[in-house]
This record gives sequence, C-alpha cells and structure tokens, in this order.
Amino acid sequence: MESFSARAKREMCRVPVTRKCCAQAECYGALLLGSAFRTDGLRIVTSHGAFAARLPNLFAAAFGFTPEAPPSPAGAGKMWVFSETEPERVRAVRAVYGYGETPSVALHLNNAVLESECCLAAFWRGAFCSGGTVTDPMKKYLLEIVTPRRVLARELSALLRESGLEVAPVTRGGVQALALNLSEAIEDFLTLCGAPVCAMEMMEAKVEKGLRNSVNRRVNCDTANLDKTLAAAERLRGVIGRLAVSGTLETLPLPMRSAALARQEHPEDSLAQLAERLGVSKSCLNHRFRKLMSMDSGQ
Repeated sequence: MESFSARAKREMCRVPVTRKCCAQAECYGALLLGSAFRTDGLRIVTSHGAFAARLPNLFAAAFGFTPEAPPSPAGAGKMWVFSETEPERVRAVRAVYGYGETPSVALHLNNAVLESECCLAAFWRGAFCSGGTVTDPMKKYLLEIVTPRRVLARELSALLRESGLEVAPVTRGGVQALALNLSEAIEDFLTLCGAPVCAMEMMEAKVEKGLRNSVNRRVNCDTANLDKTLAAAERLRGVIGRLAVSGTLETLPLPMRSAALARQEHPEDSLAQLAERLGVSKSCLNHRFRKLMSMDSGQ
C-alpha cells in the first residue's frame, strides 16, 4: 500500500513544468538535497518512480539537455540514480546557481534563484521530493527534510520561517533534519509544493482524530461515572446488609427501611428508577441513603 509520503510526492510530480525559471528552481531543491552537488558531478538518488521520471524533463526544461543516462534502478530496493558527470554540463548547471568551479566545503543557499513565489514553491517541491518525508497524519504530524549539510540546514530553516512556517531543526548522528510538527504548517507546505489533495487529507484526518478523541473522552467520563455509581451502590448494599444482621434495620423509620429494602431488592436500578418506585424525588432518596451510610459502624 502506498504511503502518505509517496502519495504527496506523486501529487507534486503531476504539477506541469511550464516555466524555465521554475524548472531551474525545482532542480535546485532536488540537487541541494540530493546525493552530490559538486564540481565533479551531480547525483540524485530516489526511491520514488514518479520523481525519477520527472527529473529528465526538469533538466531538459531548466538547462536544455537531458542527462547522460536516464534514471536507472540501483539495487533490489527500487532505487533510481540520476547522475551527470559531463564537465561542461556540470559547470553550466552550477553556474546557473552562482557556484564557480572551485570546490566549496559549505554549500550555501543562493536566494536570488528563489525571488518569485512560483520559483520558491518549485524549489521546495524539488527539495521535498529529493530529501523529504511526511508521516501518515492519522499517526502523527511530522514532515522532515534531511540534509547532511549543517550550514545549508540553517539557511533552509530560515527560508521556511520567512514563509511563516515554524520549523524545528533536528540532528541525528550528524544528519540535519528540518522538522515541521504542526498540522497547519504541514498543510501549508504541502499546498505550497503542489499537493493540495494530500493537504486536505491531513485536514480531514485532524477532524476525524478530534472527533475520536472527543468520543473517547466522553466514553471514559461516562465509564468513570458508572464505575463510581456501581461502587457507591455496592457500598450501600454492604451497609444495609450489616444493619440487617445487627437488627438495626428493623428499628428504622418506615421511609428509611423502605429505601433500604428497595435498594436490596433492585440492585441494578439507578437512583432515578428507585425514586420512581418509591414515589419520591431523587434528592430525597439520596438523602435517605446518605443517612443509612452514616449509620454504618463498619466504615
């Protein structure tokens, strides 16, 4: 069964590639979060077939060429490797994003590529499809984009915050992750990247979970009240039994004795049902039961 994360990526990959600037921005996100973005070559590894099929079209629209080899399976895990090592093409791609031929230890984000809203959305689409995952909203709210580059992680976090999305940087074994763990932020991100259907699924899941929680709270409350009522009734029957054994019950005024006998004869009745049997109000019957309880020397 296809995961929620895979469905989100598949929906994003259906966004048409119509503008060169947006194609370049989407490639930029994919490369930054990919396996390699160096002077000696470009490399993106993905397990998502729709994204693997989209990459050659993106590069053709962005740079006017298709890769030297199409995405190909790498191993038994349905992984695809997209790579480009031809020096002139690598230099041309890096030049678009303002990177020279000198290798750099830290790969910084070039915000000039992301000035328009459409390009920013395309960039995050490529970044998520390349290095992101999102958890099934019925389980928990978590969207992560992972990168091994610490400096880049800080710059991407700042970019998300500029878009009004609260992000929590996470480090796991030297790997940096940008985490969105608020449902509203994840919904906004998915919508921005071109997955509004999955964003709507998340909204529906949130409503369903809210209803379930409300029902569970009500059931738990009702169960607790029922348990208290049954426990109180059991204690009262014990008191009445001890009063009967001691002979005290026979000496009680008729209203008190009638209430005690009714409780013993109809143990499953609620307070309202017993009150109706005796022709008195619930408060009156409850008062009599409290008096019976106060007479128990075994308490």
